[in-house]
Amino acid sequence: MGFLIKLAGKKIEEIEYFLDIVVENIIEGKVIAFPTNSVYGLGGDPLNLDVIEKIYEIKFRERSKGLLLLVADIEEASKIAEFNVLGRKLADHFWPGQLTLILKKKEPNIIPLEVTAFQNTIGLRVPENEIVLHILKKLKLKGCFGGIIGTSANYSGENASISGSEVAKKFLTPIDLIIDGGKSQTKVPTTIVDCSSEKLKLLRTGLIKEEDIERILELK
Repeated sequence: MGFLIKLAGKKIEEIEYFLDIVVENIIEGKVIAFPTNSVYGLGGDPLNLDVIEKIYEIKFRERSKGLLLLVADIEEASKIAEFNVLGRKLADHFWPGQLTLILKKKEPNIIPLEVTAFQNTIGLRVPENEIVLHILKKLKLKGCFGGIIGTSANYSGENASISGSEVAKKFLTPIDLIIDGGKSQTKVPTTIVDCSSEKLKLLRTGLIKEEDIERILELK
């Protein structure tokens, strides 16, 4: 097992020191597990090919399936993705939150092709979980890209983990650093919407429903 940091129930001010350690671990190319408000995630530096490869191996994930990214804010998202009117409207309303947007990749792009399985689209979300959002903002403040890989912490095709201790027991390959933020608030993965063209496609429904999305798009 990797290193487990228990942060459940603590205020952000109390855990700044530990979050700095997490940020250093990400920069050094370590694979981390972390809480989100849906299920636990597995991630690391999306610019590091070794990290990308290791995450695919840990999850037994097919290389034809891309990896989603968590980013600090719309500004960081805009460095790597093109927002059309639909995408921008949804991001402005639902981020930080439980909505993942599939957007057209900017060209050229700092994100290696392996992350997106050589597709011309990329999946992004600004998470509302305080711990993860703080980590992303710290990366940005350090002058790094304010984003990490944010795939669910499970073997491909299995149910995602909902606690740090579950992640610690689950994988054959040890995760370098596990942030235990307690049980997930919900076991439901995020809603995924494809905004890469003018015709919006709902790919997965989570807590945010189709009618919620349609209501926002109808607003002027």
